Amino acid sequence: MVLPCDWGSALDVGIIGGTGPLGSALAARLAASGLSVVVGSRVREKADEVAERLRAQWSGLETLRGGENDEAIRSETVVVAVPWESVVKTVEPFTRLLAGKVVLSLANALMKMGSEFSAIEVPRGSIAQLLQSTLPESQVVAALHHVPARELANLSHPIEVDTLVCSDFPEAKERAISLLGRVPGLRALDAGSLAQAGAIEAMTAVILNVNQRYHARSSIRLTGLEGEG
Repeated sequence: MVLPCDWGSALDVGIIGGTGPLGSALAARLAASGLSVVVGSRVREKADEVAERLRAQWSGLETLRGGENDEAIRSETVVVAVPWESVVKTVEPFTRLLAGKVVLSLANALMKMGSEFSAIEVPRGSIAQLLQSTLPESQVVAALHHVPARELANLSHPIEVDTLVCSDFPEAKERAISLLGRVPGLRALDAGSLAQAGAIEAMTAVILNVNQRYHARSSIRLTGLEGEG
């Protein structure tokens, strides 16, 4: 069942755990595109500090502000940008308040074994599916698993990255694709249902290992899709 959302007015975004590298980078990019963005944190002072730093670093981020996580979840679209181990315990207190909202899942369950990264098996098959089971009345969308945070954080350059987006809710997925498409150079592609999230999340380990081996910060770019996305 697709839950009702007012897609036309969903022009604000809250990022739970928005003070980390990927969360803060996404916050800056979306604010630069004209969206109202709340950088959320458990500690208000930390969120305010990160928001202030981003506004000082880049022009045009007047719509970016800090707040506690419970302020971030008031937004129409909510991004969960905390480490994978903390996803469930972070969102559980907000289950009722997140009902009916689009919730973006960015986490990858990874661990380093020796010199290599490996994907970890998690309940439900992926972090995104685990998040959906924790928030049964929300519309979870998996995205941004292979986007380098450092490149995303550099607003002076567009990025050339594809992000694979999947969800069990077609309208929520389209909303996320449209939202992420506001970032210059970021191509958001429909990768199907949330059943695909496990493979997408696990691929991050492979990319990290390649980058480690070649001292690079590569990501995914699919060919043969000219004119799409």
